[in-house]
Amino acid sequence: VSLLSKKQVKENPSLILDEGWILITRSGTIGRMVYTRSDMKGMAGSEDFMRVAPNITKITPGYLYAYLSSRFGVPIVISGTYGAIIQHIEPQHIADLPVPRLREIEIRAHDLIVQAANAHVESIELRQRAGALVNEICRFPQRLAPAARVFAYSSASSSSVLRRLDATFHTPIAQKAEELVIAENGIALSSAGVLGFESNRMKQIFVEEGYGTPFITSGGIFSKTITPERYLRNQLLGEDETWRINEYDTLVARSGQVGGIIGRGVWADSRLDGFAASPHILRLRPTSEEFPPGYVYAFLCLTDVGYQLLARTAAGSSIPFLPLDAVLEVKIPTTPSLQQRQEIDELVKRSGALRKQSQELEKEAVALVERAIEEGGR
Repeated sequence: VSLLSKKQVKENPSLILDEGWILITRSGTIGRMVYTRSDMKGMAGSEDFMRVAPNITKITPGYLYAYLSSRFGVPIVISGTYGAIIQHIEPQHIADLPVPRLREIEIRAHDLIVQAANAHVESIELRQRAGALVNEICRFPQRLAPAARVFAYSSASSSSVLRRLDATFHTPIAQKAEELVIAENGIALSSAGVLGFESNRMKQIFVEEGYGTPFITSGGIFSKTITPERYLRNQLLGEDETWRINEYDTLVARSGQVGGIIGRGVWADSRLDGFAASPHILRLRPTSEEFPPGYVYAFLCLTDVGYQLLARTAAGSSIPFLPLDAVLEVKIPTTPSLQQRQEIDELVKRSGALRKQSQELEKEAVALVERAIEEGGR
C-alpha cells in the first residue's frame, strides 16, 4: 500500500481507521462497502469514503455491516446521492438511516462477519509468508525500488537491445532484477512448462444469467468479492477455451499505466474457475510438477523482483500493455528445492481457499439478515 506522511496524519487524525468500522465509498461509485479487519487497524484512509463507527454497546459491528451491504441497506445508503457528473454522498445523508433490530440474528450475523474477516486476514498472512519464503531462499531484497519506474540511467550491450530498444526495459532496476534471478539459476517461464493464454478481441455480446458464461475484467480480479460482472454469450467463445480461467492460474493485468495494476497478478482460486477473461488479462498456467502453480504465482506476484521483471516488459506509450511472448521469457529461479517449491505452493493454495471461505461467510451473513427482514424479523 502507499505510505502517507506521518505529519499529515498527525494534523488530521480522523484519517486513521479502526477495526470493526464500515467504510462506504462516497464519490464516484457510491455505496461500495468493506468491514475493517484487524490488519487494517491503524492505517490511514482516503477521504473518498465515509467511516461508520458502530457503538458496540448498542449494536454489533458485524450485523450493521451485513445489513448496510444487503439489498435492503444499499438502496437506502445511496438514496442521498447528489451531483451530475461526479456523484457524492455525505455522512449527514445516512446519519438517520433506519436499522431494523433482529435480536439473536444480529449476534449470528456478527459472528459470521468476524469469521470472514479473520479468514481474510489469515489468507493475507499466508501469501506474505509465501513471498517472504521465496525472497529468503533466493536471497532477494524485499524491495528493489520505491516505485515501478524511477528516473535513472544505465547502459546495455548492443546484443540486448536487438529485440527491445525502449529505455524502460533496460532500467537499472530491471537489470538488477534480471541479474538476481540469473544468479539463482533462472530459466524462462516457457522453459519451466508455463503456458500463456490471452483472450481474442471479439465482439462482446452480453446476456442474462443462465444464458452465458460469467465474464470478468482486469479490474474485477482484484476485488475482495469475486462476482460475475456480466455474462458473455456462449456462442462467441471458441471451443479451444483460450478464454477460460482455470483454478490455480496466475492472472496478470496486461494493460494500464505502469505503477497501476499492469503487471500485478492475482491467484485464481476456485471462485474464478470457468470465468471468461477479458482480453486485458493474461493467464499463466504451469504444466510441470517441478514448477507448481503456487510457486510460479508467489515469485511473479509476491516478490518485488518478479513484479519488476513483469513490469519491464510493458510496451506502448499511451496505454502500455504486456506482450505475452515477452512475459513467457521472464526467468524464474530454480534455486528452491522441489520440496520448498511445494511448500510455497501449499501456502498459496491455502490462502486461496481462505479467501473463498471469507466470501462465503460474508455472503451467508448478508443472506441471513435479508431472510430475517423478509420474514418480518422472525
